[in-house]
Amino acid sequence: MPFRAADPATTPIRLLEPNGVLVENEDNAEFHAIVDSFDTTMLLSMHRDMVRTRRFDHAAANLQRQGQLGLWVPSHGQEAAQVGSAHALRPQDHLFPSYREHAVALVRGVEPLEIIGVFRGLAHGGWNPDERGNVHIYTLVIGSQTLHAAGYATGQQLDGAVGTGDPARDECTVVYFGDGATSQGDVSEAMVFARSSDAPLVFFLQNNRWAISVPVAVQSPTPLVDRPRGFGIPSARIDGNDVLVSYAATRIAAEAARAGSGPRFIEADTYRIGAHTSSDDPTRYRGDDELEAWVRRDPILRFEAFLRSRGVGDAEFAAIDAEADELAHEVRAGTPALVDPPLEAMFDHVYRDPHPRIDEQRAWLQQYEASFGASS
Repeated sequence: MPFRAADPATTPIRLLEPNGVLVENEDNAEFHAIVDSFDTTMLLSMHRDMVRTRRFDHAAANLQRQGQLGLWVPSHGQEAAQVGSAHALRPQDHLFPSYREHAVALVRGVEPLEIIGVFRGLAHGGWNPDERGNVHIYTLVIGSQTLHAAGYATGQQLDGAVGTGDPARDECTVVYFGDGATSQGDVSEAMVFARSSDAPLVFFLQNNRWAISVPVAVQSPTPLVDRPRGFGIPSARIDGNDVLVSYAATRIAAEAARAGSGPRFIEADTYRIGAHTSSDDPTRYRGDDELEAWVRRDPILRFEAFLRSRGVGDAEFAAIDAEADELAHEVRAGTPALVDPPLEAMFDHVYRDPHPRIDEQRAWLQQYEASFGASS
């Protein structure tokens, strides 16, 4: 079984070698059983989402440099971990991202300009998860979303949406976070709560090797995959640059969680190719040799090599590239055209139902603005 209660092995499980060659061994046999039946349409869909996400990411980074965004958080290099995971989930599952899960958001139906609106300071938080594939809003407070997810998963359990055996009814929650977040107490507390109640929660750690300027080896001298085992949560470490193994691992973990077997933990071993955010300069704390070694493991190039070995030709890749270019164009054109929301929108959705305190604050603001008289 790939998810073990206690196992010191830390070699990442993979299905694709960095050169795109499919590999099969005793460690990944269960994963192979899941993805071996994928047809070309399914495989191209995942490749398309990775390419679109990277093109979106680069366009947004350039917009930030042009002063159109206050901040941008790059995802270059982590596309396979996110796309594979998002594709493996059911529509009724809920996802709690941090601030770098652009691929997860796009796969589940969040519009690119809705993500841009968050970093342009227009969104007052984000979007309505009920209308966007159950993707909850981005969380910039490091690790706090793991507690939000643990609470939501407990609610799913209390609602009877776990362990019924009905594929249309059973749900789980997946929470995404980085290696830096594992040093926050919130993450440990979330694992305590999730394991204590056997909540249907999948912890999806993207270990991109750097928490801003601190390497993961400084944060944790032991492999992070061992951390949840101390809480009694089975875990597995996968090659996060392999979209196929990310899909398979997430599907296995999610099925166990939905069935009532309790939480699961996935560590996706990947790398942040770009800066931590647009405010960061990674050349000050990491060397070119390390960066180049991970560039050679590019998840998109790896998957393209695999697809070509299965007969996918230049025409299919050109069509995907053209679609990604069009998305980037729409983002570049649409960002400056975004309008500021009404000031009173800050009072919307503070509470689920109308609240007298919010009504008082809204009325005060209206009176305050009126006190200045009509603008000339």
